[in-house]
Amino acid sequence: MTRVDFYVLKAGSRGNRYTLAARLAEKAWRSGHRVLLSVDGAEEQRHMDRLLWTFRDISFVPHGLVGQADPALHPVLITLDDADGEHEVLINLRRDIPPYFSRFERMAECIDLEPETLKRGREHYRFYRERGYPLQTHEVA
Repeated sequence: MTRVDFYVLKAGSRGNRYTLAARLAEKAWRSGHRVLLSVDGAEEQRHMDRLLWTFRDISFVPHGLVGQADPALHPVLITLDDADGEHEVLINLRRDIPPYFSRFERMAECIDLEPETLKRGREHYRFYRERGYPLQTHEVA
């Protein structure tokens, strides 16, 4: 069963849920996992693509866009929909819960302090809890 982790930025934290997602993607990749970042639209997809190049001066996260990058060469993929064959770590930046989340070993929900994001995060938490998914919450500075 998919383990769902909620990463919640603390008040006063630098960055937003996108930089948090980039940090999580880097950590998962460095731990040897394949990562799928799920976003809502082409603009968010481009933003995450740029962010994974620039969020840290001293690091590089090998990534690409689903449908454009060779998955064998890019352990981190950014998608608007799904990516066949991916099943390790899913990082959700979408407003809804991706319908394919349950085939992943782990899923991360990135929550910042924006009121709409907090509201959606609570709704997502209830959804997973009601269905018996193992949940953990992590406060992040």
